[in-house]
Amino acid sequence: MQPPAPEPAEPARRGSLTLAPAYSDAVGAPRTASARKNGAMSQPNAAQDQTDHADTAPAPAAAQPQPSVGSLAAHRPHPVAGGEYDLAAAKLAGIVADIDADPDDYEEDYANQEGAELPQGRFLDRERSWLAFNERVLELAEDPNTPLLERANFLAIFASNLDEFFMVRVAGLKRRIATGVATRSASGLQPREVLELIWNRSRELMARHAACYQDEIAPSLADEGVHVVRWNELTEKEQARLYTLFMQQIFPVLTPLAVDPAHPFPYISGLSLNLAVVVSNPVSGHRHFARVKVPPLLARFLEASPQRYVPIEDVIAAPRHLGELFPGMKVEEHHMFRLTRNEDLEVEEDDAENLLQALEKELMRRRFGPPVRLEVEETIDPEILSLLVKELKISEAEVYPLPGPLDLTGLFSIAGIDRPELKYPKFVAGTHRDLAEVESASAPDVFAALRSHDVLLHHPYDSFSTSVQAFLEQAAADPDVLAIKQTLYRTSGDSPIVDALIEAAEAGKQVLVLVEIKARFDEQANIKWARKLEESGCHVVYGLVGLKTHCKLSLVVRQEGDQLVRYSHVGTGNYHPKTARLYEDLGLLTADQEVGADLSDLFNRLSGYSRRETYRRLLVAPKSLRTGLITRIEKEVQHHRAGRPAHVRVKVNSMVDEAVVDALYRASQAGVPVDIWVRGICAVRPGVAGLSENIRVRSILGRFLEHSRVFAFGNGGEPEVWIGSADMMHRNLDRRIEALVRVEDPAHRAALSRLLETGMSDTTASWHLGPDGNWTRHALDADGLPLRNVQEMLIDARRRRRGTATP
Repeated sequence: MQPPAPEPAEPARRGSLTLAPAYSDAVGAPRTASARKNGAMSQPNAAQDQTDHADTAPAPAAAQPQPSVGSLAAHRPHPVAGGEYDLAAAKLAGIVADIDADPDDYEEDYANQEGAELPQGRFLDRERSWLAFNERVLELAEDPNTPLLERANFLAIFASNLDEFFMVRVAGLKRRIATGVATRSASGLQPREVLELIWNRSRELMARHAACYQDEIAPSLADEGVHVVRWNELTEKEQARLYTLFMQQIFPVLTPLAVDPAHPFPYISGLSLNLAVVVSNPVSGHRHFARVKVPPLLARFLEASPQRYVPIEDVIAAPRHLGELFPGMKVEEHHMFRLTRNEDLEVEEDDAENLLQALEKELMRRRFGPPVRLEVEETIDPEILSLLVKELKISEAEVYPLPGPLDLTGLFSIAGIDRPELKYPKFVAGTHRDLAEVESASAPDVFAALRSHDVLLHHPYDSFSTSVQAFLEQAAADPDVLAIKQTLYRTSGDSPIVDALIEAAEAGKQVLVLVEIKARFDEQANIKWARKLEESGCHVVYGLVGLKTHCKLSLVVRQEGDQLVRYSHVGTGNYHPKTARLYEDLGLLTADQEVGADLSDLFNRLSGYSRRETYRRLLVAPKSLRTGLITRIEKEVQHHRAGRPAHVRVKVNSMVDEAVVDALYRASQAGVPVDIWVRGICAVRPGVAGLSENIRVRSILGRFLEHSRVFAFGNGGEPEVWIGSADMMHRNLDRRIEALVRVEDPAHRAALSRLLETGMSDTTASWHLGPDGNWTRHALDADGLPLRNVQEMLIDARRRRRGTATP
């Protein structure tokens, strides 16, 4: 729909739409290296409206943390009524999609290389598995037993997860197809087959998602007095009030961009909401196209009157309001659309003299990534849709017509309104009993506690602020502490962890901070923290070239008499006080000197030139973690054949690595029971005769994001249990620094074993994976009564301990 501009002597026909020349390299727009690499995606002309073109899509909420029950999401802040919503806080449901890392490469069929003795087709497709994970999130939104505002929250999480999936996984797959480097996946599917599977399945899920909102959530909210309405449902008084708001606070920041021979088609930023407007000149009758961007920093839903909300795009698109934007013109029609772009980063570290500067430059390029999805209102005019498809250079297969309103991530704001009776009952974590026998207002003496025993923390059931945060704050203030070494992958905007490290450095302590500035969608925030830490006197390093540092480690060196004592924390989750209230994670606080020595060696490797690859109580990727786990799986086979106790129990976010999966298949073939508790992606086919009949796979999603990683082995009657940061994926085992620590305390091992047994029990509510790759929800027993909810059980156990349990 982009004909050449008409010659001056021939005015456009009445009723025709006046369009600009195709916006491409032909107009001389400079192209970034990223654009050159990804095809004919060109940057906007520098002379165009900078306010509109210079924005970047907000980083996915790390929901702020979104909070994703699966990928409890993303780390992209979404504007909401009353302020900016912290996605980490949004990931309250614990189900954000774990796409927070480099996409795994599509390897040649693994079965043809390493597992020839095992059958072909034994791996489930990872993209299909991720979509099934997000379907489980959607099922929580569809469940009438879920509190109503939590259902709205799960709808927002589903949408946010899918945004990130398209920005990273789909974009990466398209890029590999375009450059000719994509190969058949381990599941046996060709790249194009995977892409078509994604298009078809995501289309089904998005339609179901929209129907859940339209048919269930919106009417149920209205029944509870919370109304999300469209413009024509407002009263005259409400419309008048919103007109005043529009003129005072919205109109001044809007920038309508015309499309005609003098104005090229504007650049459409990723995840922005946009109005496609058709206006006509009442004198000449000529029709023109214009685009109006919905400002991303304004509230997504506006409160027309108490607990009556209207989408901001409806306010902008009201006839009187559009008339203010196009005075003297006749507004004939308008349609909403939303574009998703590739927002993955590519930094050639080997060629970057300064990684920080290289990453900052790449962040600027991110905003110009090629399109991967176009969402439009299903009522859009075909001519307008054809124009968008042509100008955005997107295929029809990537167009998703949906009922309005688009972008239901905005429901995070609705879910956040103050209606506690429509949410999960409030839970406030208490201090771990091994840190303070009696709850008190004062912080526990962490060092004194660790001198007598290790402490196994389980967040969010155990308070992060009175454990890990207190550990670092006390270290910063303690004059006997000489040094602190810390990894930071993600942290909060007002991080008490960073404040403690700065305080320690300013007090003269040696402070080493390894900041992973390549943590997806937190890059900009981590660059900011890195500079702030450097300015305070901390030694800041960025890890090893080619590897992300994902391990969760703290080391404190303290002078005690005539000796130095090392105190350590090894965790499964980030040092992020906000997500610690939403993510389920484990952590070990210990004064064990072997662990301290291991952490010293590992930090020396990260900050210097050490080549150490073996440790005392750690397994560290990329050298020893995969092989260490496979060795232990193989030992279980030996124990089983010798008649000794043998089992493998694993709790992870993702189980994809083919070598590990094949080791589990072989253990199953030998008769070893294998239990896998996975939140998100799983490539294992359980229950296949002769291959995996001894493997069970379960998934649990709920109010908290199941995020911990646990590996337990029967070990012939002497149980061995490990916790740490690594998922079973190529990226974790080959392209990251990850660490697992062996848990030594028998009581801690027993507690972790009980946790794994509870999660896998048939009396616990969960989803069961079948050999065909389909997940089946098991929430009710044979009598129709709810099965046990493991998260509620753990909450109630903490309440009983403090005497506040539910009767």
